Amino acid sequence: MKSLLIAALFVTSATALAQSTVPEIPFDSIPNPVVMPKDMYLGEVSGIALNSKGHIFVLHRGNTNGPAFAAAATQLLEFDAKGQFIREIGKGLYAWSYAHMVRIDADDNIWVTDKGSDMVISFDPAGKVRMLFGRKQEASDKETGPLEHPNPPLKAETGRFRQVTDVAWDPAGNLFISDGYVNSRVAKADKKGNWLMSWGERGQKEGEFHTPHSIGADNQGNIYVADRGNRRIQVFDSNGKFEREIKIDVPFDPSIKPAIGDTPDVGKKDDPALLNKVMMPGAPWTICITPGPKQVMFVSDAYPGRIYKMSLDGKVLGVLGQSGKQMKQFGWIHAIACPNENTLYVGELLNWRVQKLVLNPVKK
Repeated sequence: MKSLLIAALFVTSATALAQSTVPEIPFDSIPNPVVMPKDMYLGEVSGIALNSKGHIFVLHRGNTNGPAFAAAATQLLEFDAKGQFIREIGKGLYAWSYAHMVRIDADDNIWVTDKGSDMVISFDPAGKVRMLFGRKQEASDKETGPLEHPNPPLKAETGRFRQVTDVAWDPAGNLFISDGYVNSRVAKADKKGNWLMSWGERGQKEGEFHTPHSIGADNQGNIYVADRGNRRIQVFDSNGKFEREIKIDVPFDPSIKPAIGDTPDVGKKDDPALLNKVMMPGAPWTICITPGPKQVMFVSDAYPGRIYKMSLDGKVLGVLGQSGKQMKQFGWIHAIACPNENTLYVGELLNWRVQKLVLNPVKK
């Protein structure tokens, strides 16, 4: 087992604690974890989730079928625990525009965030629409079109979203929605769908966000927000009170090339003048917290394209992978499903695929 000397920091509002080593976790990638029907192909896999039966739900930007602002690109597919195709859910759904994330709640309801329509859609296990949040722009309006990104953003509006990204639930069943590319906040609703509150705005201070891109919750009801543009994870209680900030700083081989685009100037990863750190090492693209009782968190970045296994207090327990096109390499991991701490399903944008990873941590 190799170890990397690091300066990984767990940062709170007042304290910085350094780690000494982070191991590389050996792992395998299982071939063909999902089997597509004949003449159906995956596009960019933006979401992946498992229900209580182990069924695999894949949300991807495929099956392009007509213009929204450009081509509409959302399709939700269900596979059994062995990866065999079962069905497509929501074919032709009015909300489908540009897929972002799929999650499954404790009752096996299926939740999708659609960035293009600014909507959150919940299906029951049978695939029937059961609850909606947000509203799609009207096709009849002259002003309808892609959302602009004014700086600072326009004031957020109760019940509406601007390029919504992800959802999570606390143990009481309250819903938390990360919103998003234009708005920079977290919204909270109760399990009946009643809007309760929201917090956050664009910025770099505690409780502010720059593209809250993913969200998760632990068994105590703490809310973890992947504040991607600020290269950090912020942790709050269920009422939006700031608790701590987590930064991921693990050295890597500088010869590694990005999956696409130019190599970022990593020397600017903590530069406050750089307002969007989306491609910097440790910028969290997605969060997955394992079921209890002993929970860990998995986080991905786009460059150098790794997955980080972390304790909930922010310690990096291990790393795996790097950017690339081969098996066990990654092209922009946008989603992770983690049914346990040694099994991961990852969805990639650039490689148009799902990988099932089996981690083989070295026993001490």
